[in-house]
Amino acid sequence: MYLLFTVILSSLFAGLAMPLGAAIACFEKIEREWLEQEFRHSVMAFGGGTLLSAVALVLVPEGIANLEPIIGCFWFVVGGFSFLLLDVFLDKIDTPASQLAAMLSDFIPESIALGAAFALGSSNAYLLAGLIALQNLPEGFSAYRELNKSPSFNTKKIIMMFSLMALLGPVAGVSGYLWLSDSPAAVGAMMLFAAGGILYSIFQDLAPQVKLEKHWAPPMGAVLGFMLGMLGFMLTA
Repeated sequence: MYLLFTVILSSLFAGLAMPLGAAIACFEKIEREWLEQEFRHSVMAFGGGTLLSAVALVLVPEGIANLEPIIGCFWFVVGGFSFLLLDVFLDKIDTPASQLAAMLSDFIPESIALGAAFALGSSNAYLLAGLIALQNLPEGFSAYRELNKSPSFNTKKIIMMFSLMALLGPVAGVSGYLWLSDSPAAVGAMMLFAAGGILYSIFQDLAPQVKLEKHWAPPMGAVLGFMLGMLGFMLTA
């Protein structure tokens, strides 16, 4: 019972980083325009760094542990290709919520994998929860800025929506905990699927937006984001 409660709290904590990121984006206005631009680009780079650390330090190592090489590679590529198809579909329907869809596409399978990781007794379960929270923060920031451009969404509505979406974390986490605890291969496949999708998103959505002409600080956000993941990995190893 204690472990189930831990899954609920951990996945909820990770999900609440989405409205927190949106709240930060509400107050991003900085007097100097160049500093505001550096801040935005640094946040996106930080998100890329944390996403990359989640892939490199948790999702791929944990995912390949219980799968044959060919099967593991298959699910990794399927994850990337699925995110590609999602991008194409969102472009076709011209939605203002592509960043939101990408954020949920990461969050839900990762939360399922998180619940299963706790059930399997993985030493990296807490690290995965922390990395999901760290990546949801800049993703919530970017998704807020995208939605806020549409007249259909105001600040209060977006933050309320993100807060409700955070509840999907415990639902997905408990599902993984209850139903995938006896299927380590399925958990590995889900982790690699999420890893492939995340890697696609990094180079499709985040990395191209980080570069800022005549400014060199934003890429350090990626270094710091990955460093936090590396620190967590070293502390739990």
